[in-house]
Parts: sequence; C-alpha cells; structure tokens
Amino acid sequence: MKRIDWKRLLSCLAIPLVVGGLAALITMGSMEAYMETVRQPKLSPPPALFPIVWTVLYLLMGISSYLVCSAPVPQPARKQTLLPYALQLFFNFVWPLLFFRQQAFLPAFFWLVILWALVLWMILAFRKVNRTAAWLQVPYLLWLTFAGYLNLAVWLLNP
Repeated sequence: MKRIDWKRLLSCLAIPLVVGGLAALITMGSMEAYMETVRQPKLSPPPALFPIVWTVLYLLMGISSYLVCSAPVPQPARKQTLLPYALQLFFNFVWPLLFFRQQAFLPAFFWLVILWALVLWMILAFRKVNRTAAWLQVPYLLWLTFAGYLNLAVWLLNP
C-alpha cells in the first residue's frame, strides 16, 4: 500500500472546495432571491440538499485529483490529464454566476452542457491514469445531468 502524501492530499482537497466556496459566497444573496421568486420544477430537491451534495462532489474531485497527481506517470502526461479537471473547475465556478446572479437560465443551461462534456472528458482522461479517480467522478456527472434537467425546467417555467 502506498503512503499518503498528506500535504498533497490536503492541497488537492482544498482546490475544489475553495472554488466551490468562492462561487457560493459570490452568489449567496442571489440564491435566496432565486428560491423566492423563480418557479421551480416538480423534482427540485430542498435547498438544504445542494450544499451537502456539492461539498461531497468537491471532496470527490479533490480525492480524484490526488490520485491522478500521485500516479506514477510522467509529468507531461499528468499535466495533460489535469487539463480537463482545471477547465471543468472554471466552468463549474462560472455556472452559478450565470444561473443565480444573472438569472440567465438558457445561457446557463448551455454552459452546463459544456461543463457536462468537460466532466466526461475528465473522467476519460482520469481513467487512463487511475480507474478509481475516474469512477469517483461518476456521481458528479450524474448530478450535472440532474442539474441540467433542473436548469432547463427553470428556463421553461420562467419565460
């Protein structure tokens, strides 16, 4: 069994948690306004569920990136594998700004479709380096699929 590099693991966990935390801070007031004024689809989960799910997903992202960073692969291959990870983090950060702050529901939906594709690319890239890292991202892809339904339904319900 390989020894855990705690410094690297904590760094890998911190990156997605900070990205998600910053997005949450920036959109905090607009999320409440959104919940009060926007018609929701029938399958909308309770608002308290979202921070729990996202925290788990960000932790899984961090663990996956740690597994990739710790894999015995050449540095250029590792960097190439982490490219879709970095891109999806950026798209993940911007989506709540579009959806909650701007209430640009249709652009946010298309942004989410791109995010979904980036996460799929990330999973496929991670799989080449560490299968566990790839599998840990499947819940994220499933959640984004559900988020896509919610996003599109909100756009349809709020013309």
